[in-house]
Amino acid sequence: MDYIPSSDNDLQDMIRASGYQSFDDLIATIPEKLRFPEMNLPAPLTELELMREMKQIAAQNWPIDEYLSFLGAGAYDHFIPTVVDYLSGRGEFYTAYTPYQAEASQGTLQVIYEYQSLMCALTGLDVSNASLYDGASALGEAAFMTLNIDPAKNKLLISGCIHPEYIQVIRTYLGPIDAEVVIIPEKNGRTDLDSLEKLIDEKTAAVFVQSPNFFGTIEEMEQFSKVIKSKGAFFVAVVNPISLGVLKAPGEYGADICVGEGQPLGIPVSFGGPYLGFFTCSKQFVHKIPGRLVGRTIDTCGDLGYCLTLQAREQHIRREKATSNICTNQSLMALRATIYLCMLGKKGMREVGELNLKLSHYAATQIAAIDGAQIMHLNDQAPFFNEFVVKLPVEAVALCEELAETGTFAGLPLSRFFPHLKNELLVCVTETKTKNEIDHFVWELGEAIQKLSSKGAAV
Repeated sequence: MDYIPSSDNDLQDMIRASGYQSFDDLIATIPEKLRFPEMNLPAPLTELELMREMKQIAAQNWPIDEYLSFLGAGAYDHFIPTVVDYLSGRGEFYTAYTPYQAEASQGTLQVIYEYQSLMCALTGLDVSNASLYDGASALGEAAFMTLNIDPAKNKLLISGCIHPEYIQVIRTYLGPIDAEVVIIPEKNGRTDLDSLEKLIDEKTAAVFVQSPNFFGTIEEMEQFSKVIKSKGAFFVAVVNPISLGVLKAPGEYGADICVGEGQPLGIPVSFGGPYLGFFTCSKQFVHKIPGRLVGRTIDTCGDLGYCLTLQAREQHIRREKATSNICTNQSLMALRATIYLCMLGKKGMREVGELNLKLSHYAATQIAAIDGAQIMHLNDQAPFFNEFVVKLPVEAVALCEELAETGTFAGLPLSRFFPHLKNELLVCVTETKTKNEIDHFVWELGEAIQKLSSKGAAV
């Protein structure tokens, strides 16, 4: 539709129809300090000056590819094939809007359909939506959905080893409704199965377990599935999609719903977004799943076509009776994930997963040889994927600050979420790290520990 601006006569007619003689009369009731606020803006710049200033501001950033980073905790530095940037940057995709008009959006709809198909294959479940905002909102939507399926059950059991920020989002989602959120205790870096057996009852709608969990350790998902199914509750698995290249798919161990953060699938770490929340589930929930679904069909000419389907679930049709009020999807990020998965294929995903396993275990072995450093949970035979917890003889925050000065991000101090874990550091190693880089990091770690210990920074 063309944009036709109103003429001055049109504006005057509208003002008079409102009972005013002029625009100034119309806004006279607004306090002057709000109409003309003191902006305190600097003097205008020429284009050349503006570019220089923006470059100076940008230079203050610490790009992850220019530093040695062992940060993880939900946002992972993975290699992204050049083709992902190239194809997703094409104008047809980059500027595409929401695909309500199927006849004008076949390309976007097909991509989303392919994304859904790939996510189903990756997670081993029947249905995938067309993505959500991020992993945390996907988990919140799963919590909301499981409670809506059976209103007689209002209790959710959440593993204490799920990302703390994800748990916060669940609490935010469920704050206005009558729902009981119970945290399953952590024991030696894993969700305590004995505690689950004591906590689960006939009021439990669903149990949420993350594997690999926030501490990087791999949970006994099949054992959890048996206990959860025996009590008639739903099993929601939270997973890292890269780990599915080497670990069992959630559908294989009985998960009813699988959610997670799709950022590792060809999406840059950036500043924490935009990301991609994936959500797959069993066929029985197809009328309850939040967000959009794209279906494949045959048109009246017998040609293959794609369209949004089962829209009666959505808020723009059912308003307050909708299954969810999520009103959009991350289609550009879903496109990147689709290209990434197509480029790697089943074999490539396995190779990336194996690299993550091998390099992280090599790093853990080398760090364990540092005097005073201890790899947590290994003595309890808790395997890990690409993250692990190191207990240091010094405070983790001080060590990270020390290494940051040399251009190395050592990991995440766990005291950020667990104040009592002052010396524990969450370290992540992906396929982007070489053996030499790991060896250098281990050397730096040892030097920093010695330096801080001599200053009396040990606790």
